[in-house]
Amino acid sequence: MQKLSRRARVATGAAVLAAVAAGTFGTVSATAAPQAAPAAAQAADTITSTHLTIDAASKAAQAALDAAKKENQKVSVAVVDRNGNTVLTLRGDGAGPQSYEAAEKKAYTAVSWNAPTSELAERLDKAPTLKDIPGTLFLAGGAPVTADKAPIAGIGVAGAPSGDLDEKFAQAGVDALK
Repeated sequence: MQKLSRRARVATGAAVLAAVAAGTFGTVSATAAPQAAPAAAQAADTITSTHLTIDAASKAAQAALDAAKKENQKVSVAVVDRNGNTVLTLRGDGAGPQSYEAAEKKAYTAVSWNAPTSELAERLDKAPTLKDIPGTLFLAGGAPVTADKAPIAGIGVAGAPSGDLDEKFAQAGVDALK
């Protein structure tokens, strides 16, 4: 019997495995009858989550913008969904060009950690590399929106002279949803 080279053995083995796999797959596919999964198993494999509608996001953003306007502050407001995707951003009259992006990042940060960004900024003392996470901004001005204590959205405000004011306005947006 002639000895096969290593290359020939690998190629032959791969061909055999492919043939066996194809035959097994074909057999299983041809003979397997579809079975309904029990209801309990289906429920265990899925989750239900709550999302903000565009109307609710608009209401929250407008409430935040109105709160800022009452105090003569020119800000931008962003609302993001649970996954951090921007639902809407409003740039208030006279708001600085940097405020638009900063508001989005504050909203993203708030929903990501389910905490006001002022609290998160305090964590930087113990974990300064948190600020290196892309898309985040650890400055006061972001507030999470929750349903049953789970984050479903984030509201970020930027442009006021202090983060405390930004966060006050973001919280006004959250409060408008209650």
